Amino acid sequence: MANHISAKKRIRNTETKRTLNRYQARTVRNAVKKLRETEDQEQLVKEMPAVVSKIDKLARKNVIHKNKAANLKSKLMRKANKAKLSSATPA
Repeated sequence: MANHISAKKRIRNTETKRTLNRYQARTVRNAVKKLRETEDQEQLVKEMPAVVSKIDKLARKNVIHKNKAANLKSKLMRKANKAKLSSATPA
């Protein structure tokens, strides 16, 4: 157990930041999952910028690794482009 006041404060701050980081990471994971499961191309295009922005913010704050953020964004963009192509071609 910590003996110094500053060490006790650091423990409190770390716990608070950990809780916030976990919440934000979970929120983004849910948003990405929802976007992957959607079939509506219009909704996909509408929600994509918000989700990408959230991913970038987590990477900037080092909650997730920058390469993981790039990987997530790449996969989402491929899905969006695929949806655009399939909706543009006549059946």
